[in-house]
Amino acid sequence: MNVWSKMLTALRGGANEVGEAVVDSQALRILDQEIRDADVELRKSKEALAEIMAKQKLASDKVNKSAASIAEYEQYALKALDAGNETLAKEVAEKIANLEIEQASEREQAEGFAASVAQLRKAVTQAEGNIKRLKQQVDTVKATESVQKAQMAVAQRYGGSQAKLQTAVESLERIKQKQAERAAKMEASAELAATSAPDDSLEVKLRAAGIKADNASADSVLARLKDKSKA
Repeated sequence: MNVWSKMLTALRGGANEVGEAVVDSQALRILDQEIRDADVELRKSKEALAEIMAKQKLASDKVNKSAASIAEYEQYALKALDAGNETLAKEVAEKIANLEIEQASEREQAEGFAASVAQLRKAVTQAEGNIKRLKQQVDTVKATESVQKAQMAVAQRYGGSQAKLQTAVESLERIKQKQAERAAKMEASAELAATSAPDDSLEVKLRAAGIKADNASADSVLARLKDKSKA
């Protein structure tokens, strides 16, 4: 195979792939249209079945009427024979023979219609079942298609947002670290303030117990000075 042949083959292969891709992308739409077409054909088949059933009924009615006419003329023939009028009986017999010929034709026609009705009814029933199953499968395929598209969308969004999500997590960790450091500093400052403050609580307790005298007041100082001046 020369280069040009290979190129043409490759082009044909590419065209087939493009065509298949287009068909695949429109598969559900094509299938929906085919189902609608099948429904139209099925409706036409039902209409044809109804027409054939009507013709069968008319043919069966004719057979029954012919049978009634034959029975009626047989009675006439018997009465003619009883009356000894064989000529009249023969004419009636000829009438009966013609009626039987017509009846045989009508019966054949009715049986033909009956066979057609049975075949067409079977075909209609099978078509209805096939279309029903096909619609169910299409519904399942559509539901699966929707779920898969949703899953793909979620996967794409998740994949695209992984970097942003990681950055957000890192920022959150930094905030937590700063908060922990700030809390530690505040706790340390509180501890330092507690150790550097004078312990006045013990002094208060000693004075309250009368063990340690209060600091000098203005009255005590004045009394001490008076004592010194007397001396």
